[in-house]
Amino acid sequence: MAQMHEVDFEIHGDDMQFVEVELDPNEAAVGEAGAMMYMDDGIEMETLFGDGSEKKSGFLGSLLGAGKRLLTGESLFTTVFLNRASGKRKVAFAAPYPGRIIPVNLGKMGGELIAQKDSFLAAAKGVSLGIAFQKKLGAGLFGGEGFIMQRLQGDGLAFIHAGGTLLERTLAPGQVLRVDTGCIVAFQPSVDYDIQMVGGIKTAFFGGEGLFFATLRGPGTVWLQSLPLSRLAGRILASAGPAGGRDEGSVLGGVGLGGLLGDNE
Repeated sequence: MAQMHEVDFEIHGDDMQFVEVELDPNEAAVGEAGAMMYMDDGIEMETLFGDGSEKKSGFLGSLLGAGKRLLTGESLFTTVFLNRASGKRKVAFAAPYPGRIIPVNLGKMGGELIAQKDSFLAAAKGVSLGIAFQKKLGAGLFGGEGFIMQRLQGDGLAFIHAGGTLLERTLAPGQVLRVDTGCIVAFQPSVDYDIQMVGGIKTAFFGGEGLFFATLRGPGTVWLQSLPLSRLAGRILASAGPAGGRDEGSVLGGVGLGGLLGDNE
């Protein structure tokens, strides 16, 4: 496997984070389309059709890479940020919603990581983004992430984003962790991923946790998030309501005092 570009980085912020990547001359980083926050003078941008990995076999290879990204919920395009200056330069990538940015050294993870869809933020030039199909029917149908997840491959740094607070847990061989399906961020390929029904009918329908949860069986490292984007979006939509919102803390709901008195001015 080709050696990836070795980049230095620093993560800033608490809840709304961004990662600042330092590039030596002729080093490059790859960012998800629209993730760039700022970059120093001397860095050149190039938008690529596909995932920006080193080895591509012409247009067909780029087309296949782009198709994989589309299936995993990412943009068809990635942007390469190449340092053309004579000294070090920096480029920063911002998280799309409140949470944590996770730096993962793929070389220390056996060269591969399975991640949830749309979690990729940025990486060292050469990291490949592909598809990881769920081989088990139950996990694919009811696992929250569907049959398709992301497969990050390479030996360099990759940055993925998790919503809310992050938990990193290393499972011993045979150790099982039961997780809400939407709270899975990423795991090593050595971890066995499956689903299990919550319990009795009453618990399943009225417990508020859904019908299924995920089971992760070690060995390997898993990353979990406390606030999945789907849960955040659901709460926002529920608060907005059919009328497009309401006044918090008011017994009048969406009807303001002016509306109650007939004052439409």
